[in-house]
Amino acid sequence: MRTAVAGLSDEDFARPSGCTGWLVRDLVCHLVIDAQDVLITLATPSDREPTRDAVSYWDVSAAPPTGEDPLDALTVRLAAAYEDPRLLVFHLDDVGSAAGRAALLADPALRVGTRDEVLTVADYLSAYVMEWTLHHLDLIAYLPDPEQPPAEGLTRSREMLERIAGSPFPASFHDLDALLVGTGRRAPTAAERSELGDLAARLPLCLG
Repeated sequence: MRTAVAGLSDEDFARPSGCTGWLVRDLVCHLVIDAQDVLITLATPSDREPTRDAVSYWDVSAAPPTGEDPLDALTVRLAAAYEDPRLLVFHLDDVGSAAGRAALLADPALRVGTRDEVLTVADYLSAYVMEWTLHHLDLIAYLPDPEQPPAEGLTRSREMLERIAGSPFPASFHDLDALLVGTGRRAPTAAERSELGDLAARLPLCLG
């Protein structure tokens, strides 16, 4: 994500993102907040038993976000305060690299607390693989020359989405298409809907 954001032009920050109501600059600001959350969570050990894992971490709904949530609106105002997009790039690189180092140093079996829930570090970071893979897709949704997320992240995220859905996507679906269609980032074609069968009625899975 840091590399993808560093490669954006100043003009790209004013383009729409794949997140309803957010420009690319707003999404990048959200990524800064995400990186801060990782740092905070990894520094918040818990002696309680885990209450969620990488799959149950997600709250799933059938309704996509509208962009009108107060926290979404706060992110837009905060992003605008940066004014210079390069400041956002610097902040994400600074906090994001620290979060990456903390993740590498953390004991995967350690239990940590976030959002009044407890997860192992391994499950928490696995959930963030999906979070940032999906947001990478949001970042490039309207860019003229997008570079896709790493193949390993797409595959891992598809596997988690299939576990959340309780059903595999058709083998004919590329990982990218499974994620885009499965999370409502694009509508399935008629042929894809036919291949999805009964699963089509349970989509999209809006993760929060």
